[in-house]
Amino acid sequence: MKAIYFSGKAGGGKTATALGVGLKLKKEGLKVSYFKPIGFRKGTLKKDDDDVILMREVLELPLSCNTISPITVNDQYLTARFIKALPDLRHRITEAFNNCQKGYDLVLIDGSIEPFVGANKRMDDFSLATMLGAAVLPVIMADNDFQLDENLLYLDLWSAKNIQIIGCIFNNVNQAQWNKSSSIYRNAVEEKGYPVLGIMPRRLEISSPTVAEFYDALHGELLAAPDNLNRLVEEVVIGTMTIESALGYLRRAPNKALITGGDRSDMALTALETSTSVIIFTGGLYPDVRVLSQAEEKGVPVILVREDTFSTIENLQSVYRSIHPQNKEAIVIVQEVMEEYVDWNPIFDYARS
Repeated sequence: MKAIYFSGKAGGGKTATALGVGLKLKKEGLKVSYFKPIGFRKGTLKKDDDDVILMREVLELPLSCNTISPITVNDQYLTARFIKALPDLRHRITEAFNNCQKGYDLVLIDGSIEPFVGANKRMDDFSLATMLGAAVLPVIMADNDFQLDENLLYLDLWSAKNIQIIGCIFNNVNQAQWNKSSSIYRNAVEEKGYPVLGIMPRRLEISSPTVAEFYDALHGELLAAPDNLNRLVEEVVIGTMTIESALGYLRRAPNKALITGGDRSDMALTALETSTSVIIFTGGLYPDVRVLSQAEEKGVPVILVREDTFSTIENLQSVYRSIHPQNKEAIVIVQEVMEEYVDWNPIFDYARS
């Protein structure tokens, strides 16, 4: 039995890459399973991990969500209760992984939201990959030079820990960075001896979060257009400036989320005349009825939250696109993009060796 550990940044296409690899290897006749040792809770509600639900259904796994992902954390996970249970947690991960690998040729292991998460207790990606005997396929998102530096450092760390690197994939590459990723970034990785298996372009259909993901993270009150939560959100605009100053931003930002106070109905009405996917009112202040009427007419969801604007922005930091099993179009796009841009031979060689 082999295992491939997919490590990278949340929102960088890590799970989508694992999905594409899993479906491709299944088509090649391999029995493929999935494991996510540490899940991350984006909101306060207890629910099954979206990635686990997706992979469980698409790969047709007869395993419970708790088996596939035995531990869930948030950014305040170091409680006395967690630390006391640590030995049992490591055992739980190993036991769950053994259940996920029984009867399968290959297990796809989904890393945490960042490779370093859990390092305090040796439950980071590097430690878990070593513990589970997996090779790694790093998924790189580098929108700027500093992010490339970060990923190069991670690649060196994988190598220093003697963990086999199958090859890395640049994913979610925006149009502005395409030429640089294809030349300078690729050369920087390969010059250090790490193979690049592919560079995949950003596709909004699978990379941009939806209004539903924003709503799920904020747990606010939905005031308008509840049937349009599937709208994509490409940009976030903070409406704290004057209308005159904001107008240029509002016109330039496509499919945006506007975050503003409930007393800024003028800002919301102006935004509704431009490409807007959702309006989020902060501070618990209900907007003018004209805003709700126009938003309903245009099909733009309106969400009211009690927190201030700064806290609301912080709550949205963990929001990223999750592909759902019902979204057949997104699943097909993942397969098509990977088929076109990925060199499969190193993956096949590892899986079949």
